[in-house]
Amino acid sequence: MDLGQEYADKGGSAAGERTFAALPAARGGAFARSWWGQAWLKALEDTALDGAQLKLGRRHARAGAVGAVTVRPGRITAVVQDRDHTRHRSDVLLPQVGAADWDRFLDMVADRAGHIAALLDRDMPPVLVEDAAAAGIELLPGIGDLESECSCGAWDHCAHSTALCYQLARLLDQDPFVLLLLRGRGERELLDELQARNAARAEEAAGADAAAEQLRPGVPAAEAYAARDILPPLPAAPPPVAAPGTPPVLGGGTPPAAGVAVDALEFLIGDAAARAQRLLADALSAWHPDDPPPPVLTPAQDAVRLAAGAPGEAICARLAAGSGRDARGLALAVRAWELGGTAGLAVLEEDWTPAPGTLARATDRLAAAWEDGEPRPRLRAAGNRWTVVGGGAQLRYGQDGRWWPYRWEDGQWAPAGPASDDPAGAWAGLTAESAE
Repeated sequence: MDLGQEYADKGGSAAGERTFAALPAARGGAFARSWWGQAWLKALEDTALDGAQLKLGRRHARAGAVGAVTVRPGRITAVVQDRDHTRHRSDVLLPQVGAADWDRFLDMVADRAGHIAALLDRDMPPVLVEDAAAAGIELLPGIGDLESECSCGAWDHCAHSTALCYQLARLLDQDPFVLLLLRGRGERELLDELQARNAARAEEAAGADAAAEQLRPGVPAAEAYAARDILPPLPAAPPPVAAPGTPPVLGGGTPPAAGVAVDALEFLIGDAAARAQRLLADALSAWHPDDPPPPVLTPAQDAVRLAAGAPGEAICARLAAGSGRDARGLALAVRAWELGGTAGLAVLEEDWTPAPGTLARATDRLAAAWEDGEPRPRLRAAGNRWTVVGGGAQLRYGQDGRWWPYRWEDGQWAPAGPASDDPAGAWAGLTAESAE
């Protein structure tokens, strides 16, 4: 029996092991769309020493050269076929989480009912990973966590192990329980242990003294959710508000007080109503318990957010002056905000230099953005920016690990499109714009 048949014949899963059929070729698009799938690929790209092997591994994965993928605690395995039809068994290893850490993790999940609901929906909200990290449990791999073994004899990540990692990112998108199995616990085992914990807590709540319960003003929401089978149903949530209220007209017949801009005040009232309506809609959504709170904006950032609402020339002039910008600077800031919020604004206005290791990895990824034989522009690097020599195009590397395209317009660098996790995607956007 050859290597491919040896693993494909499993056709499903055994205890502590799951096998996934080979995925079809992926013609373009990102390998990972979920944030945890992207974190998996970032760990690979931060660990691998050879950018050329990463590039070749992506090609193998896109071409459908990765066979059935077997996932078990601490290891993934597949057979990867080279272009000359040579087949190699490749393994990628990830450290498992210890038994004591799993106990802490399960207690933490049982305390937060939204985490259980998210996992059952095949979702892994950032707050779950953050709560696990706060308890000392790292679910997502970091630099150096992903080790490789391959029958090709490579000592570092080769094209075969890289292709396997890219293929696994597609599986992680569909089911985050794959990552938990890699860390040491399968889906059924996790859910059974969580059910046992919830049942014990429900019994404890049911057996509490009734007189003492009457003195309590209430119970935590997570505890009530855990005991939901023995409690009366909660009342229905209030209906959402379809649209914000209409702001009042303040002009009337009374002259405004000195220094009060009525049009600006009316705009702020309307903005506050719209934000309140959005916050209420978010609070009533199913995903609200697991969403992190929105970032607190600085006055300069909030001025850009307000200007993005098209308040009119006079109000924009006041916002520009109040935030230390001129009209052109505010217009560029609004464009950056619309493309990427606070992250896009930071890339426009903040200069920074990546750490040497981060800079080297970014440079390698940028070098791999062009296919073999494809003409490459000459780039000049400065900090986090790579500028085409003699041209009007630039790529910026953000502190969020994404690439942002920029173009020279009217004597200034201006945002030219949304960010991309891949420098090739950001560059393609610049190229497509130039061709139009």
